[in-house]
Amino acid sequence: MKSIMLHIGDDAGLDARKQAALDIGRTFDGHLTCLQAVNLEIFAPGDFYGSAMAAALPAIKQRAEELRTKVEKDLSNEGVQWDWLLEDGMPEHRLLAHSALKDLIIVGPHDIGEKGPGPSHMVGDLVLRSRTPVMVVPTDHKALDCSGTAMVAWNGSSEACHAVRAALPLLKKASKVYLATVTEEPKEDRFDFAPLEGAAYLSRHGVDCEVFEVPRGEANISDALYSAALRRECSYMVMGAYGRSRLAEMLLGGVTRHALKDPRLPVLLAH
Repeated sequence: MKSIMLHIGDDAGLDARKQAALDIGRTFDGHLTCLQAVNLEIFAPGDFYGSAMAAALPAIKQRAEELRTKVEKDLSNEGVQWDWLLEDGMPEHRLLAHSALKDLIIVGPHDIGEKGPGPSHMVGDLVLRSRTPVMVVPTDHKALDCSGTAMVAWNGSSEACHAVRAALPLLKKASKVYLATVTEEPKEDRFDFAPLEGAAYLSRHGVDCEVFEVPRGEANISDALYSAALRRECSYMVMGAYGRSRLAEMLLGGVTRHALKDPRLPVLLAH
């Protein structure tokens, strides 16, 4: 993972995801692209002539420049190569525009301005529309140990397979890898690829893993996976995202939606 893109935004999770990006950058001797998107096309209700927006623009630009100065000062002491992109527009649009030649996109769990638990619309857009894996870093996360333990959430879906392939560079650095499945009622479409096939694929790439089942109990699947990962002191989790449509997840709930509401450790997602 030589080319890493980090979302820069003025929110509580910036330090956590910046640290994760630096940890991965050091591990792979990689390059960090900091993308700061400032949306200047915001119109207040009733501001028909744009006077309120015109008055707000200088303050918006000043805050953006102050944030850039602060982050650049921090990065100058980290020993990781980096560059900076400052662009006008919605963050998810600008991140998507630059994602094709990136190995990983690192973002926070919430949209800018949103603080409470809830899946990020930006993360959903990135995961579904980009072919680049997305890592979501919890707001209070301190550091990402790339040589630590990793867990793969496996349900045999094509999304899980894509996530494993995307995460291979990281998984090769892990000291131990678990491949976890959740015990639940069998379904007709369950396990297109059985757990042992996932383990065999990893083994061919030099990654030994331990396969185990997670009892679901009364918990939802994402909670059961997080609990299993935390008990095993995992540094991060890998999972496929949106095995059914995003609309269906919004209406009916789903593993991806629940997992993104309040992530308890960094999660690498691919669709």
